[in-house]
Amino acid sequence: MQTTNVTSWAMVAVGAALISGSGEALAPDGGLQSCVADAQSATQAEPALPLDPGQRVLVDYLSRRFYIATEATERMVGAAHRAAREVGLDPLLVLAVISVESRFNPIAESVMGAKGLMQIIPKYHRAKLDALGGDEAVLDPESNILLGARILQEYIYRTGTVEAGLQFYNGAFWDGSAQYAQKVMAERERLEIVLRSKGRI
Repeated sequence: MQTTNVTSWAMVAVGAALISGSGEALAPDGGLQSCVADAQSATQAEPALPLDPGQRVLVDYLSRRFYIATEATERMVGAAHRAAREVGLDPLLVLAVISVESRFNPIAESVMGAKGLMQIIPKYHRAKLDALGGDEAVLDPESNILLGARILQEYIYRTGTVEAGLQFYNGAFWDGSAQYAQKVMAERERLEIVLRSKGRI
């Protein structure tokens, strides 16, 4: 069973919540106070695995774009690549979903109860959450990314296309204009352009 590590991300959460935030993504009640308390008692985080040059380009870009500390961005980019590799998804797609869903705010919460980087609604994914350590896993960035990637991969497989899977992920499967999927794919393309501009594709 994978354990959560919310405390090591506490300062990231505080900074992201203060600077970032988009649309309906809000910090949960008491979230900032509890994150500060967690940060004060946090133990030293495990060192991040080295990133390849393409991942480093993404870190630099996303850190500047969303005003996130480089170290936190490194961990999120690394987690997205590991999760994508595990489930067989494009890591740029996973990063694009995070960009659209939470703007890299690990404690984002929507009015519908969606939580974390990939905006997961716990009541719909209870078994998957339990496998990652329970309800607290939804606010652990690495667990949230892995869970979101698993859910997205399942929806793509179930619906037959990336576009339909994205629409299902967003709860907008019946939207014929596929606005959500188009938004995510436009974000994915933006990330690819950044990589191409640095000669990393």
